[in-house]
Amino acid sequence: MEEGKRGTILITNDDGIDAPGLRALVDSLVNTNLFNLFVCAPDSEKSAVSHSITWLHPIAAKQVHIHGTVASFAVSGTPADCTSLGISKALFPTTPDLVVSGINRGSNCGYHIVYSGTVAGAREAFFNDIPSISISYDWVEGKSNPHDFALAAQVCIPIINAVLVEIKNQSYPGRWFLNVDVPNNVANHKGYKLTRQGKSIFKMGWRQVASDTEERIMSSDMTNTDTPTPTNSGTSSTSPEHRLFAREITVTALAGLTHADVDSQTYFEGWLQSVPKHLSSAAL
Repeated sequence: MEEGKRGTILITNDDGIDAPGLRALVDSLVNTNLFNLFVCAPDSEKSAVSHSITWLHPIAAKQVHIHGTVASFAVSGTPADCTSLGISKALFPTTPDLVVSGINRGSNCGYHIVYSGTVAGAREAFFNDIPSISISYDWVEGKSNPHDFALAAQVCIPIINAVLVEIKNQSYPGRWFLNVDVPNNVANHKGYKLTRQGKSIFKMGWRQVASDTEERIMSSDMTNTDTPTPTNSGTSSTSPEHRLFAREITVTALAGLTHADVDSQTYFEGWLQSVPKHLSSAAL
């Protein structure tokens, strides 16, 4: 990124180009008036497709209007396809400085990142030596609402801003990409915390929903085998019986196939402490 130039961000996701999480992220970035924005996202939901790519068949890219973006395309492929196409210069005039994938409707942590199309959108950029971030919001049925995506986007702007500052200064390491998980009580979060990839996973179960003499139709359900409990949470209490807890926004450094090494933890521990100062700064 050249000195004095606005940072260019490519936005993708796996929930589809019309998903409220993507639109909230775009709106928040547009409102900062700091970035050039491209959008290249699936034309329909592609959740849990992992890092699958379209290999033998062409994919369609239809230009759509999204306010504040330089250009936006709805693509018939997977999130990894969208990132690959978006950084290729086949659709956009320049290669983005940063790829942001999200905001996903649902948490992506632990071994869930293997299944996640959202994380794959960021990983594909990482494979091509472009800094990237995947963002997920811990949507809870019956509790969360679409407005929460706007709050989630706002708390991620400092992270995006801070990464672009490092890119501009040519000091951002290229050995990792970031996976950000925003808690469902985002309005009351207590800050940013660097975490390591955990081992939580949804176990897949199956039940028969229909059958005939030749074919059985099966439906899956998922059970989380390891719901992580926040550690080092801040407390506010007036008595041992009355305590208030606030969750943090977790940031995990990931590598291509495994969790990132010890060096990444050391680097990002220091870097994450500088993120809050970007809340109101015009970084670029």
